[in-house]
Amino acid sequence: MIPQNDIATLDDIKLLVNTFYAQVQKDEIIGPIFNEKIGNRWPEHLEKMYGFWETILLEVHSYSGSPFPPHKQLPIGKDHFNRWMELFTQTTDQLFQGPLADEAKYRAKAMADMFHYKIDYFRNAETNQANPS
Repeated sequence: MIPQNDIATLDDIKLLVNTFYAQVQKDEIIGPIFNEKIGNRWPEHLEKMYGFWETILLEVHSYSGSPFPPHKQLPIGKDHFNRWMELFTQTTDQLFQGPLADEAKYRAKAMADMFHYKIDYFRNAETNQANPS
């Protein structure tokens, strides 16, 4: 079944975020990392994600903050970002079809690539500081 509707409302964003993170929590690859980091604060995390995606997709400025710092020290690499992106794409494609759904996938990929690049950059900088040539 192909979804007929695009992302258009905060309720659509909540559906996307809740469905996606339900998959993340159960996932064998990234679930343990998320569950350990977030612990019992899932409702807070989901609220932040509603605001984040509402700001990006619906241009309702309900998120303020820096999304990168909480991810900086996580034990994650390219495989984790690939899995995150795979789950995000699958979830979006199962629920929605249209320009904003495509924009969500585009923005998620750009964010995953940037986070991966920045995490590698900081790790390499810390390694170089600890082991100067």
